[in-house]
Amino acid sequence: MPGDDFRRRADAVRSIPLDAVLARWGGERDQRDRSGWHTARGPLSVTGSKFFNWQRETGGGGAIDLVMHLSGWDVDASVQWLEQQLGCGPASASSTTNSNSGNGSWPAGGNAKARQPGPLRLPAVNLANLQRVRHYLTQERGLAADILQPLIDAGKVYADQRGNAVFLMVAGKAQRPIGAELRGTGQHLWRGLAPGTRKDAGYFWIGGLAPEKIVICESAIDAISCFQLHGTHGAQLHGACICISTAGVRPDPPWLRPLMTRGYEIYCGFDDDKPGNETSRQMIRRHPSIKRLPPPAHDWNDALIATL
Repeated sequence: MPGDDFRRRADAVRSIPLDAVLARWGGERDQRDRSGWHTARGPLSVTGSKFFNWQRETGGGGAIDLVMHLSGWDVDASVQWLEQQLGCGPASASSTTNSNSGNGSWPAGGNAKARQPGPLRLPAVNLANLQRVRHYLTQERGLAADILQPLIDAGKVYADQRGNAVFLMVAGKAQRPIGAELRGTGQHLWRGLAPGTRKDAGYFWIGGLAPEKIVICESAIDAISCFQLHGTHGAQLHGACICISTAGVRPDPPWLRPLMTRGYEIYCGFDDDKPGNETSRQMIRRHPSIKRLPPPAHDWNDALIATL
């Protein structure tokens, strides 16, 4: 029966470790509290199979509940995402269920898949949804059309078949794609990463020719917002700059040191909140030449919208 099949699929993914779900979703583990995670939905505390969001005063138990909380999706979509992202599809559901004794453990094969990203699977371009994405970014997030359009023309920003905004992450002089940030544009706003994204290898960026300064931001939308505020008008930075996204707060991404050796003046522009300020302090402790440049609001997009 269809209902029985869905229950088997749900049982197969419900006990996936929450840490694996959060890591694949793009969450960042708190550097001081090993049970803490920073997500787009706010800080979470994870204890075994339970989680709690202190900002929203809500929580739940199990991987399905967690994905529903992070995404706003229904249970069907959440189960499908877990199957696709963490290697536990219907074909392997019965073996996974049998190997899980119900004590919260996860089979070695499944855990390895959770830790190691699979092949990069960038969302396909969907031109039919481009206007929806463009409207969301310009009308709801305040991004200037003349700044956004060159990114679209270059394939650095596009729409996928779900109507998500896709921000391409690249590495090296050849601009090799290594992943993408995804941002929902529908009624339930969410953000995540394309399957197989290796964000240690590169980043989303925006900027002009011969930049002198780099501002590190938490998301692609924040990077574009920061560039719109500083890169086009001079403002506080006084000089050509590029703005890049770490896709979450991280104090020492592997690509940071190579940028420092090229002589750029680098600013940490993480959000003006507890995770952003603490991670900024950690980054500057490790790299004293980096300067703090907090956004004048909670984040750069909030600051941009306040000027409109």
